[in-house]
Amino acid sequence: MKHLCSYFCAITITALLFSLTPASADSHENFLQCLYNYPENTTSISSVVYTQTNSSYTSVLDVSIQNLRFFNATSKPVVIVTPLVVSHIQATIICAQRHGLQIRTRSGGHDYEGLSYVAGVPFVVVDLIKIREIEVDVENSTAWVQAGATLGELYYTISQKSKTLGFPGGVCPTVGVGGHISGGGYGFMIRKYGLAADNVIDAKIVDVNGNLLDKETMGEDLFWAIRGGGGASFGIVVAWKIKLVPVPSTVTVFRVRRTLEENATGIIQKWQRGANKFNESLTIRIKMERVNSSKSGNLTVEAQFESLYLGRVDDLIPYMQKSFPELGLVREDCTEMSWIGSILFMAGFPNGQSTDVLLNRTQSDGLFFFKAKSDYVRDPIPDVGLEGLWPFLYEDEAKDGYIQFTPYGGRMYEISESETPFAHRSGNIFHIQYIVFWREKGDVAAQRRVNWIRRLYNYTEAYVSKSPRSAYLNYRDLDIGVNNDGYTSFSQASIWGFKYFGNNFNRLARVKTRVDPRNFFRNEQSIPPLISQGRK
Repeated sequence: MKHLCSYFCAITITALLFSLTPASADSHENFLQCLYNYPENTTSISSVVYTQTNSSYTSVLDVSIQNLRFFNATSKPVVIVTPLVVSHIQATIICAQRHGLQIRTRSGGHDYEGLSYVAGVPFVVVDLIKIREIEVDVENSTAWVQAGATLGELYYTISQKSKTLGFPGGVCPTVGVGGHISGGGYGFMIRKYGLAADNVIDAKIVDVNGNLLDKETMGEDLFWAIRGGGGASFGIVVAWKIKLVPVPSTVTVFRVRRTLEENATGIIQKWQRGANKFNESLTIRIKMERVNSSKSGNLTVEAQFESLYLGRVDDLIPYMQKSFPELGLVREDCTEMSWIGSILFMAGFPNGQSTDVLLNRTQSDGLFFFKAKSDYVRDPIPDVGLEGLWPFLYEDEAKDGYIQFTPYGGRMYEISESETPFAHRSGNIFHIQYIVFWREKGDVAAQRRVNWIRRLYNYTEAYVSKSPRSAYLNYRDLDIGVNNDGYTSFSQASIWGFKYFGNNFNRLARVKTRVDPRNFFRNEQSIPPLISQGRK
């Protein structure tokens, strides 16, 4: 663990934290001098600091932006730091506090509302793109993965070491591990092994005092909070120690499409009543979008049933014929492959693609503008509810949008809702993501799509979880409530907090009060402390 040393010998930690002042015009210059003079930087920090006058500033800022909505944001960081070592992170935290700058932490840039690189106040981006080492221990089925690594890099590294170990994370390979795990993280092994956060066994985080903590030194409460409560509210997560899970040498995937003319509504209805009860080795999610009918040429809705089965096709086909005959799955629909092959399949890469593509940190299909929202469903949506969804998908704004259902059950029902901050466990039969993409520039185009997804979201209110209407942190949605820039009361934050975390929001606020009482680590949806302190 590293501690502050003689550089701040005349200033106690308490005095430092309670002397925060708003950033002045020259605060970033003072901030830079603080960084360069920080005594524990045994590796020079000057080469990884980018100001707005630096020729590489724009390329460094833009490289990890994943949503074009924020590509030309007027609110840009005064400084970007791409640390090479932990002492660079420690220095940035201490100096930002000293000179009145906020910090936004970026691991992959996939925050749906851009909160990892956009802010309405003077701020510094700590981009962990160079903190991305991965060490796989096959013998003990564990790995240390630094927060700046992507899921693709993690999956690739695991596959190079073992053909029978995997990790239950998300589908998109360019997502950063740091944010993904700290918000929960799910993928096609959710029913067998739960969330990514459920498989964390240790972590390293730099706290508000500049201390590097592990599970033992951070204590039970903070370790609990960062596994699903969002690490950015509590410090900067540097690395996760994860438990790798056994996977068969051969798994089976399929992607079967059914349109409304092919009884998609009835098949979805059967899925709603059975998908959470299927064998836990089988996950079938549904993606619903508009297509041109192959029969009439007119617009229709197509439901894509995408599946990973942790086993051979010879076992899957008879199981499906018994448990889900309505889908009409046949052997020709299925493909056997390795687990790492299934990662490529679910990410949309063509069959035979080299696994090297997982090392690419930019999205293969380019960047879009997009807006997303989420829901949890506790009772099947009736036919009339589903039929009311389809007209939304016929609208022009939905041309590049879709609705996705992901089933629960299995391991998700076995874990207590209070075991981690992620409270959406038993009682939910599936999760919904609504998302709309567009390439057309301008505020008018953006407002049309955002209005469309908000109307869709308002329509489904009658069919989803209530009191509160729940949401998923990793599908960040500022529509459900935001904090003030300065002091935000627990009551105000509860408007969005209970939607993300249920009753776990109370404990998260207590942890925040203990580890960051002055609310230095904050954003539009960060956990607030319970005490009435902070700039007003």
